[in-house]
Amino acid sequence: MRTGTTTPTEDPATALTATAASLTATAPALRALAVEQLDVWTRRQATGEQPGTEPCDPGVPALAALVAATGEPAEAAAAGHAVAVWARGIGRGRNHPGLYDGGLAGTLAGLRLGARLHPQLHQVADRLRDHLLTVAKARPWRRENVLFPDQDLISGPSGTLLSLCVAADPDGGQLAPCVHHLASLCDGAELPRLRADGYAGHPYLDWMQGRINTGMGHGVAGLVTALTAAVRHTGSNRATRRALRNATHWLARQSFDDARSIRSWDGAGLDEAPPEGARARQAWCYGNPGVTWALWNAADALDDEATAAWAAKAFTGLAERYDEDFHLFGEHPADLLACCHGAAGVLAVADAFHHHARLPAATVLRARLARHLLDRLPEVRTLGEERMGLLGGATGPLCALLTVAEPEAERLWQPCFGLR
Repeated sequence: MRTGTTTPTEDPATALTATAASLTATAPALRALAVEQLDVWTRRQATGEQPGTEPCDPGVPALAALVAATGEPAEAAAAGHAVAVWARGIGRGRNHPGLYDGGLAGTLAGLRLGARLHPQLHQVADRLRDHLLTVAKARPWRRENVLFPDQDLISGPSGTLLSLCVAADPDGGQLAPCVHHLASLCDGAELPRLRADGYAGHPYLDWMQGRINTGMGHGVAGLVTALTAAVRHTGSNRATRRALRNATHWLARQSFDDARSIRSWDGAGLDEAPPEGARARQAWCYGNPGVTWALWNAADALDDEATAAWAAKAFTGLAERYDEDFHLFGEHPADLLACCHGAAGVLAVADAFHHHARLPAATVLRARLARHLLDRLPEVRTLGEERMGLLGGATGPLCALLTVAEPEAERLWQPCFGLR
């Protein structure tokens, strides 16, 4: 059985070289699979919505933009056709301002990515951006006793802010409404405004009642990545720096070493000592990968060398002990392969640490997870027949693999995950 560490007979340098060569050699096959998946998706649009894929999810234009940027003219043409079909469906989402689940921020991100192939889509994107800014200026979100849509990356203003940064260079005025709201939520060291209310008795989220979510998708890590993106685009002021300091220090205080000696986070902050045992959920959405990236990225933007070093050490501990047989689990292929829970999300985070932090352990984990996904391309194809969303569908693994296989390609889709 394969374990989560390099076997004693496998030289790490040789393994890295072999994986890099394998990725380079299979880049044409990856693009061919991507084109196949885009073609299947476009054909299915003629007969109705693809099951499991929200209208206007940014996954199709994200994958199409990568294919067009790295592929042959025929592949670029197929990608362009997929974007045209996708663009005809805008407006059929759920009309909320979120980045996923059919939200308008996801539509904006998709339009910006699709405009790499059809520049006229920028005009539509500008109008949608202005609408989202009008909504944001009304500050419709609660500032205490929050629900996820009041703050998070999936459905809330953290995702709206990140969407404004996808394939664009927003100014301070455009980001200000979201920045001011998110910073105001973090004006206390213990983040009391972020304690959730409204989930008592909820069939799935009762565990969140009165607690603060730590994760990238729905919690403080995602909020931190949004504020960090604003800092990188427009600079920071005292309130933003204080908010990031409060949020990052709070996140660090919620961590603990699990039974596998991995620096870990539970889904919500520590109101008492963490239960014993190992934490299987180490993914983009919850756990070490997403949280440590949020911490390192914020510290890097603010020149906080101590926090950056702490986060790098925490991710290194995960990378050295990551076990595909234990940390990848679930009944559906999306749980094993996709960006939210699965291998593609951890690959994308490892790639970000490799690309920006030059972290050796991230480079090794990046190679391992790329090989893991390459060995499972038939399962990725099967996932694409059901779901083509960026978060939980086949476009995520294909985008992650193509980004690693084509390192010169622009990293335009990463802001959709709080990465860069």
